[in-house]
Amino acid sequence: MKQVLIIDASPIFRDFIKSKLDTENVGAEFANGHRDGVTKLLSILPDLVIIDINTSIMDLTEFLEKKKNDINAKRIPMIVCGPVMNKEEVAELVQYGVFKYFSKPIKFDVFFASIGKILKLDFSMDITPCVLDIHLNGKLIFIEIAMGLNREKIMLIRYKLSELIDKTGIKDPKVILMMTDLDLSFIDGTNLELLFSNIIADSRIRRRNIKVLSMSSMVKELIEGHTEYNGIEVASSLSAVLGSLMGADSKPSDGNEMQNLISDKILTSTMEEDDGTVATRFSFEEDSEQKKDGGLFKAAILDDDQVVKTMLTAAFQSYGATLDIYSTGADFLANFEAKGYDILILDIFMPNFSGFDVLKALRERNAKIAVIIYTQAMQKEAIVQALSLGAKAYLLKPQKPEAILQKVTEVLHAQNSK
Repeated sequence: MKQVLIIDASPIFRDFIKSKLDTENVGAEFANGHRDGVTKLLSILPDLVIIDINTSIMDLTEFLEKKKNDINAKRIPMIVCGPVMNKEEVAELVQYGVFKYFSKPIKFDVFFASIGKILKLDFSMDITPCVLDIHLNGKLIFIEIAMGLNREKIMLIRYKLSELIDKTGIKDPKVILMMTDLDLSFIDGTNLELLFSNIIADSRIRRRNIKVLSMSSMVKELIEGHTEYNGIEVASSLSAVLGSLMGADSKPSDGNEMQNLISDKILTSTMEEDDGTVATRFSFEEDSEQKKDGGLFKAAILDDDQVVKTMLTAAFQSYGATLDIYSTGADFLANFEAKGYDILILDIFMPNFSGFDVLKALRERNAKIAVIIYTQAMQKEAIVQALSLGAKAYLLKPQKPEAILQKVTEVLHAQNSK
């Protein structure tokens, strides 16, 4: 088993790293202070060292020199996390075997991509489009989730909440979870359970102080069906829950005054943007904003249903993925080799040239493209035939765009891991 030594990390950051390492069966050892760090470094000789510093690079000098002077330890790669430093300071770290320096707040996906590169592991990442914002106003903690439910970001919530409460010293914290932008269904049940479990993971957050704003009846049904969520309230209006959370003295009597309070004060953060150890934004989101035709992956959609094409086009482009749309199998087969697609979303039922015909043609050409079937055909024979012809997955229409994109992520991750 590969081992990672983590030195001087705060409990929140330490637990955050360990949870992800556990999923890849990577062992984690912890050290407090550089003296303890040197002792454990030389005794276990880990595959990677991660150090969290809070002030300046000078705090690391003694540890780095001892590591550099030990014949067994000097080649062990390091990742260092800390405050913003200039290029000259960061450059000095290279001589000690520092592979990457991360300024806080750390981009979660880039951080684990670097760990994966060192350990020769491919950490899977959920790239479902999702906007997550956590901010504080007074004693109210607002969590806003829009676009979709991303499991990686959901896992971040527990650490961000605990870090926020520790940093501010809030007594009896109150949480408003806003999900009014989300159109949810039973498909989202597992992710919703993960979301609520991560919010209540900190015992300082009492369930009666958690209010959920959602237009989906499914959210209320899920909460009522789980005894561990007893006390969490679901409402469809922000003003409906503010009074109980803020107390009678803070509740405006006039409707306009309440609206002004919501827009001018409550929804305005009293924190610095993305404050804390770990950022709630991922690097690929910034890349897609800067470069909408970016290069996360190249996808093709072969379907003659205009509704499906419109829906998937919007979803794929939100990632910055390169995307081409085809209505006939002949057009796709005439272009796919030159385009170099990573993945094809393919319908079975199309006139003249069926999805099965496309799969057969791709197999005859030894094409490397991964194929996901997205169709209304639910017969067992159709599923077996598609998979036997090389399709990597089979999805029945209709699906939410994020469910399709999640399957794309899984298929490409498996493909790249071979």
